[in-house]
Amino acid sequence: MNHSMEIKLYYEDTDCGGVVYYANYLRYMERARTEYMASHGAPVTELMERDILFVIGRVEIDYRSSAHYGETLVVETWVTEMTGATLTFCHTMKEKATGRLIVESRAKAVCVGKNIKPKRIPKEDAEKLR
Repeated sequence: MNHSMEIKLYYEDTDCGGVVYYANYLRYMERARTEYMASHGAPVTELMERDILFVIGRVEIDYRSSAHYGETLVVETWVTEMTGATLTFCHTMKEKATGRLIVESRAKAVCVGKNIKPKRIPKEDAEKLR
């Protein structure tokens, strides 16, 4: 099931030309994954209390067009693949008013404990996040 959230773009998100700085899309992806997990009954804070953390092992981003100061992005997030210890999240970011595609991306998250060693995603959490 997809999760959708909006991000309003502020001056601090942009370069001197009013275009969103490319690395900020990584921050937006992180926010979207956090919200996805919470909306699926697996809030990050609760997982952390149970020694379940997710670290990003790989990210792919395709920049399709530029986003600008004052626009609002709609970020769609969903899981496309799950293994015993990984989740692959996909994201699209579109400009809200026009639907213009800004970014398409994929991020592979690896389940680890506080020792940062990979571990299996608990079955009950895997079922929630599918």
